[in-house]
Amino acid sequence: MKILILKPSSLGDVVQAIPVARLLRQHFTHAEIHWWSNREFVPLLERDPDIAKVIPFDRHRWGKPSGWPTAFDIIQQMRHQHYDWVIDLQGLARSALVGWFASGTMTIGLEDRREGAPAFYDHAVPRPSLHAHAVDWYLAVLMALQVPVHFQFEWLPVQPDALTVVEAIWPHHGGAWVGLQPGARWLNKRWPAESFAEVAQGLLASDPNLRVAVLGGASDRPLGELISQKAGPRCLDLTGRLTLPSMVAWLKRCSLLITNDTGPMHVAAALGTPLVALFGPTDPAHTGPYGQPEAVLRLDIPCSPCQTPTCHIQETMACLRRLSVAKVLEAARRRLMTPRIR
Repeated sequence: MKILILKPSSLGDVVQAIPVARLLRQHFTHAEIHWWSNREFVPLLERDPDIAKVIPFDRHRWGKPSGWPTAFDIIQQMRHQHYDWVIDLQGLARSALVGWFASGTMTIGLEDRREGAPAFYDHAVPRPSLHAHAVDWYLAVLMALQVPVHFQFEWLPVQPDALTVVEAIWPHHGGAWVGLQPGARWLNKRWPAESFAEVAQGLLASDPNLRVAVLGGASDRPLGELISQKAGPRCLDLTGRLTLPSMVAWLKRCSLLITNDTGPMHVAAALGTPLVALFGPTDPAHTGPYGQPEAVLRLDIPCSPCQTPTCHIQETMACLRRLSVAKVLEAARRRLMTPRIR
């Protein structure tokens, strides 16, 4: 059996869709699973034990006439694979069109009508309930295919060479590490970096064996510099220094991650690392850390969640700025005593 999964982005969405591949391989032990993914996430998937092939998607290149021949070639290669199932977990017009051109024996996807994607499917799966989490919606696709759903699998294995990289950076001093993730794609999903720094100072002052690491991509370096300078020598700035596989390995070892609503939050949730997840404009019922609803901190104010990337109220970003350092510190200390889930 040959199966194509369409889930190009984002990091959190890709991580949350991985159980679909796990359960397909468990049910169809000889299945060959291919995954269409944004090129930036290929390192996360290309050595996955249940994924035979990762097909890279260059979003910006495909959007320009100069990239159309490459896109055409890749889609032709998909058609020649003669997939039995094409599973669209993105649910947008672009992914639905790719699935339709791939011309599998059956195409199934999410009943998300934002861009008319279901028109291209043989079967569209509705969200199980109004407040169902994204992971549960993806798993509902498997149930529609009569594939058993359970969680007897390792969600996100750590790559051995990534672990070697982490061991070279991570000094074994016998204490715990707390990760901080101050960045996020939407600016209005970012709790102030100064507040992250104050939390780091508070945690380090109360435990001499504790260390803090600031995580994020190269664009988060100004945040990492600000936090590490304020927090002192026991705070390690790793922004822009880790590959995706190395970030997975680091989060696997952390005792806690304090994070905005962003991709590494979902990585930590998949690994079973305890979290303090700070939510403002987005809805944790749909996109919160799966399996850790108690990890979410959010304020109950009328405009939240607005589900928009720009704040339009007079008190800009009140949903996050009103969230106190003291409340986050209290939650962090409590969650540091929480055992790992996986």
